[in-house]
Amino acid sequence: MNHWPYIIAAYAITVLGAAGLSLHAWAAMRRAEREAEAIRRK
Repeated sequence: MNHWPYIIAAYAITVLGAAGLSLHAWAAMRRAEREAEAIRRK
């Protein structure tokens, strides 16, 4: 039995999940920075 398809799928899911989490965190950081700057300008 060949295990490579499972291993490749597991790595792909991990990489995609990490990329998605990083993108979400980056977007949240940008939004928070924008809101902080708006508060500072008031």
